[in-house]
Amino acid sequence: MNFFNLIKKRTSVRSFTERPVQKDEVEKLLQAANSAPSAGNLQAYEILVIKEDSLKEALAEDAHGQKFIEKSPVIFAFLQDAARSTEKYGERGELYSIQDGTIAATYLQLAAVELGLGSCWIGAFNEEKVKEDLGTNKKPLALIPVGYPAKSSGGDSPRRELDDLVTYMESS
Repeated sequence: MNFFNLIKKRTSVRSFTERPVQKDEVEKLLQAANSAPSAGNLQAYEILVIKEDSLKEALAEDAHGQKFIEKSPVIFAFLQDAARSTEKYGERGELYSIQDGTIAATYLQLAAVELGLGSCWIGAFNEEKVKEDLGTNKKPLALIPVGYPAKSSGGDSPRRELDDLVTYMESS
């Protein structure tokens, strides 16, 4: 698929079929995430692959009752590994580790589209409850439920006009 078509096709999917995401598909998604650029190539994040029903239910509750999350075949939790980055970059490494994890999550979402899968970026959740349920002290950056879409998306989401979004700063 052409890259520009791929990014236009990516939408937030909140309804999944019961068809499981196969192990080789999960591996391809993880390889895509692992290909993302990162500060100093440190890859200062961790990815948890969640298929356990009770944990998916808990995460749906932690995400303010977004029940569709528990219906996804798999959830990828992206966690910040700040220590990995701050060791090299000091205080600025905190930001770099957030950027590293979020870029990797984006690559995973784009790879999902290429594989015919749907996903949704979940950033609205109770951080402390997610950490407790995942058994980690690392900051959760995003939960990405992935599966086969139950219905096609509603099309393009409205976007800001470039004139409203972009400022050119160039020599005259």
